[in-house]
Amino acid sequence: MKLIQAKRTEVKLRIGLSGASGFGKTYSALLMAYGMTNDWSKIAVIDTENCSANLYAHLGVYGVLQLNEPYAPERYIEAIKTCENASIEVIIIDSISHEWNGSGGCLEIHDKMGGRFQDWAKLGPRHQEFINAILSSSCHIITTTRRKTDYSMDVGSNGKTKVIKHGTKEITRDGYEYELTLNFELINNQHMAMPSKDRTGLFVGKPEFVINSATGRKLIEWCQSSSLKKEATLEVNSCTTLEGLRHIYSKYNSIKDFIYPLIVKKKAELENVTNQVITDNKIINNGTTESNTTAQPNH
Repeated sequence: MKLIQAKRTEVKLRIGLSGASGFGKTYSALLMAYGMTNDWSKIAVIDTENCSANLYAHLGVYGVLQLNEPYAPERYIEAIKTCENASIEVIIIDSISHEWNGSGGCLEIHDKMGGRFQDWAKLGPRHQEFINAILSSSCHIITTTRRKTDYSMDVGSNGKTKVIKHGTKEITRDGYEYELTLNFELINNQHMAMPSKDRTGLFVGKPEFVINSATGRKLIEWCQSSSLKKEATLEVNSCTTLEGLRHIYSKYNSIKDFIYPLIVKKKAELENVTNQVITDNKIINNGTTESNTTAQPNH
């Protein structure tokens, strides 16, 4: 066993996107993934949604692994490993709902086993292996999850009544959200998103927004910022000149809010040292002059 210091740069993001059909899960996942990689060739989609990933091929050249039924946990695991072996950086699983409620998925397997409560003792570990494959992957992973659809009547700004579609419960096993770094719920067909879980602290308490590539860039910067802060702190502490501090501040522009107080503190220390050296030199020089004057013999 070995105890090591936690490093955020070694964390792989586990992001969930859930919403009703037509709310933009696939499109939002692709834009986010591109922001995380800035390279379409480093993105792969495990597609269970009737080739929906191919609808956005105009965005860039990303990989698609078409996963058809049966949607057993083991087939998802195999698909994840295939993407990992292809040196993919971000895997989009679109969607995980089929593993739970699709043809050949866990609920159907359970029915075929007899539908008894005790049958979960055999099936539960199979589902958990699928979850473990997501959590232990060497890639960042974005999963999409279908939500059951409901409808309500609402009055628009023009005073007319209209039908509004809502997503309700996620179609996957309860508790999956707790495994994620971040979980977004897409709340309408305008692709507006809000976080239902946010370990990053980047989106919680913020207004609803549309996910795009900037969202992905923000998440990657969050992953990298811990390492940058440590590196910048070491450089500031070891700096010995004001010019060096100016160079460090411009070098770490992405974390300037963090580094600024460190720069100010170090600048004050260097200026104090400089002033003390000047004062000491004056004392030494004056003392030497007085000593020389006192030491002169009388004629």
